[in-house]
Amino acid sequence: MARPAETPESRSVRVLRVGEQVRHALADILARGEVHDETLAKHLVTVTEVRMSPDLRHATAFVKPLLGKDEAVVLKALRTNTAYLQSEVARRVNTKYAAKLKFLADESFDEGSHIDSLLRDPKVARDLTRDAEADQAG
Repeated sequence: MARPAETPESRSVRVLRVGEQVRHALADILARGEVHDETLAKHLVTVTEVRMSPDLRHATAFVKPLLGKDEAVVLKALRTNTAYLQSEVARRVNTKYAAKLKFLADESFDEGSHIDSLLRDPKVARDLTRDAEADQAG
């Protein structure tokens, strides 16, 4: 029986699904303290997202330590233990190739906080109020 042709849409769904499986595997490994590393044992690390390459050979994991403390130290510890984490993820996520992991700090929370602080600025609030009043009058 022939395999159905893979469309870009189905391929992207597969990439997203595998990325989510890798994220769950990494989160589970880190939550259970399976990595024998002092730094990782002291910090709770959240894996916020994993982006897979289209060929599923590379995975970029975005991580954030609890409260954002010691981010650089945690990233260094994760990068030091990459080989172990790759082998564990490969064992748990059944794909043809073991994805090469890359760890980056998740900056989305910082960006969200920055935007929130900008919106709370009195000058911006005044402009937003003025625009809303103009919309109601018009």
